[in-house]
Amino acid sequence: MTVEGGAVMVRVEQIPLHQIRRPLPRQNDPNKVQALMESIREIGQQEPIDVLEVDGQYYGFSGCHRYEACQRLGKETILARVRKAPKSVLRMHLA
Repeated sequence: MTVEGGAVMVRVEQIPLHQIRRPLPRQNDPNKVQALMESIREIGQQEPIDVLEVDGQYYGFSGCHRYEACQRLGKETILARVRKAPKSVLRMHLA
């Protein structure tokens, strides 16, 4: 699925977890991760995480609890809303 919002193209797809770089460390709430694991196990992932695609590389800055829940469940992929972006946008997220 591709959504066009102005000049920004966003697509929703399954991305391999190992291809997503998470450059900003974050402390996750273990209870929230556990609850998400149970939900994902029962009904699947309902809400995609958001990732930036910069020069063919995926960077995740949100959806940390969903990401960790999918990892712990042994999922190979995660549902993600992918937005292509230039390096300048990536630098803004890292600032």
